[in-house]
Amino acid sequence: MAEVKNLPNGGYPMHTFADVEDLYYEYISSEHDRKRINQAYEFMLEKHEGQKRMSGEDYAQHLIEVAYILSDLHCGPNTIIAGLLHDTLEDTKTSLEEIVHFFGEDVGMLVESLTKIQRLKLSRMENEEFEAEDHRRIFIGMAKDIRVILIKLADRLHNLRTLGSLSCDRQIALAQESMDVFIPIAHRLGLDKIKSEMQDLCLKYLEPDIYKHITSLLTKKTKTLEKSLDGIKKRIADLLFENHIPFEIESRVKSIYSIYHKMYVLNTPFDEIYDILALRIITDTEIQCYEILGLIHQTYVPIPGRFKDYIAMPKPNLYQSLHTSILGGDGNRYEVQIRTKEMDEVAEVGVAAHWAYKEGNGYNSKQEQQEIENKLHWFRDFVSLSSNAEEGDAKEYVDSLTKDIFEANIYVFTPKGKVIELPSGSTPVDFAYKIHTKVGDTTVGALVNGVMVPLNTVLETGDMVEIKTSKNSTPSEGWLSFVKSSLAKQSIKRFISKKNADQERGEKIQKGKQSLLDSFKDKGIDEEEMVSLLNTKKVLEHFECNSLDDLYVMVYGRKPSPSAVIDYLKIRKPVNQSNDSDATFNFKADSTCPVYCKGADNIAISLANCCTPIPGDEIVGYITRGKGISVHRHDCPNIENEKDRLIDVYWKPNLDKENYPVDLVIQAVDRQKLLLDIMSALANHKIPLTQIHGKVVGNSGKVNFQTTILVPNSKRLTDVINILLNINGVYDIKRATH
Repeated sequence: MAEVKNLPNGGYPMHTFADVEDLYYEYISSEHDRKRINQAYEFMLEKHEGQKRMSGEDYAQHLIEVAYILSDLHCGPNTIIAGLLHDTLEDTKTSLEEIVHFFGEDVGMLVESLTKIQRLKLSRMENEEFEAEDHRRIFIGMAKDIRVILIKLADRLHNLRTLGSLSCDRQIALAQESMDVFIPIAHRLGLDKIKSEMQDLCLKYLEPDIYKHITSLLTKKTKTLEKSLDGIKKRIADLLFENHIPFEIESRVKSIYSIYHKMYVLNTPFDEIYDILALRIITDTEIQCYEILGLIHQTYVPIPGRFKDYIAMPKPNLYQSLHTSILGGDGNRYEVQIRTKEMDEVAEVGVAAHWAYKEGNGYNSKQEQQEIENKLHWFRDFVSLSSNAEEGDAKEYVDSLTKDIFEANIYVFTPKGKVIELPSGSTPVDFAYKIHTKVGDTTVGALVNGVMVPLNTVLETGDMVEIKTSKNSTPSEGWLSFVKSSLAKQSIKRFISKKNADQERGEKIQKGKQSLLDSFKDKGIDEEEMVSLLNTKKVLEHFECNSLDDLYVMVYGRKPSPSAVIDYLKIRKPVNQSNDSDATFNFKADSTCPVYCKGADNIAISLANCCTPIPGDEIVGYITRGKGISVHRHDCPNIENEKDRLIDVYWKPNLDKENYPVDLVIQAVDRQKLLLDIMSALANHKIPLTQIHGKVVGNSGKVNFQTTILVPNSKRLTDVINILLNINGVYDIKRATH
């Protein structure tokens, strides 16, 4: 593919800071704020002095252009300042503290958020996992504050305008990333001017031949239609003037990317695209919009099925307008858009029009963010999805965002007339979860257009949906077979997972309690007394648990064992046993134990839980009080001061047919999918894994995994350790003792 070259600055006019001042002076009258913006400009010039862009121009020019775009959107002083400074932390020796000192905490927060996005190694197109992770971090960074989005969009727009100085590969990577990440956000915020320009610029680099072809077709077509369109404009203008309706009338040419989408995505021949040229009529009031529509339909033949009333039902990005298509006198079709001045401003700059900076109104960025979330329901979902997305699968998060927010195209109504936007194929259950998680979790039925329908009914645009709930109802796992939105799927899976976890925990509590109770009964202690002994702050703190149920769960996992609990409580006297503390060997030997002791055939022998010895380990026996002989590894720290109670013990022969638990501590540098790699390695070599718990080591970037595996002997254990040490990031493995 041939590299696309641009003129300096992409052929766009190069602005000066005086041009930026001309824009923000129109709406920022505070001398204090004007002075702060000017100080930021001087600060930026000093910090970036001598730095050049790939095009050869001063780096400061890029920051001036970003500030110009932001000022054109009527952004506030702090937003413009952050736009001027957004590269200082990344590309100069400036510290965050310095920015906060000169320009305040709010600017510091914006610049820091943008810097975190900038530091990503973007557009690693060769690796889908890295790409998704980069995109997730960008989205999460932008979700924190609407102003971060506006600055980042301005930054990316100017970068796209000047792509010509980069290599072909870099041009394609940045253009594709813009299509995937920034254009969907611009579209959802209603920033139509920015979105359309970005789309055209991206197409220019991604499909240069198609771009040139459409440009050529468009040039020829507009020359043919312009004369006819001028006649229609004049006739409509005369009509509105005669009826004393205030108006402005202008024409617009359909964007190159919009034509590309119709031709190559929707398979529409160029000659059948009828809205290449359109008229836009701007008036004062909504009523006048409808009056103009009526006059036009009286004068020209409207094309059936082409009328859309976005005033009565605005788009989710707050766009409002009347759209109709008419037949001109030349037989060509023309689209007409009718809107008020306020609607036109929203159509051009979207959310920026609603929340443009206004002096003296007690501006509050957090309040603004909340107002936007309340007004733009998709943005609330965007923030919600992103706030919980630091962990988990990055690709799943990006796919969820794309499907639930950027590609949602079904519009249904609540009984109160609120518009809810959903992905294609959505059902009443998707609708319920979009309203609120609790509504989804307690759904029992649904009315669509007043008729009771099955919960798997596919909704269509225009449906009015009412959800019936019951506080005793819970989600069904079967819902996962038909819900379409990621929000619904995640909520259902989360509920089912918690339900299963609660059930599993309940079973562990019962089994752990019974195990303890059996041991306590051997000591002549009933359940009531056992609970009384265990349910104390001292006991719970010793075993590092918050409740008695937590202790039961831990005992179920044999950490601690029932005998360890009894030892801690110093319960010595078994039922019907004399007071002689040396009466320790009245237990029947366990024939299943892999260890024997010469001359102690009738004494109980068990493997210690603290050091988990296995065949092949050097071992020693420890004579306990009341439980026979406990077998430890010779280097177990729990017996190092017990020389008088140690006894020689030996492994029985031919033990390779059984597996024994071994506790390991795996030390590693933390990374994505590390746990999955460890578990896969064990599974591939058929090593049973009974439990694994990971814990991050402070801010070191390291993690420790507490692991219990099953192996037949120490030789096999050595093999397993070598296998795990070959995993990327794992640097040490130790046998654990408790």
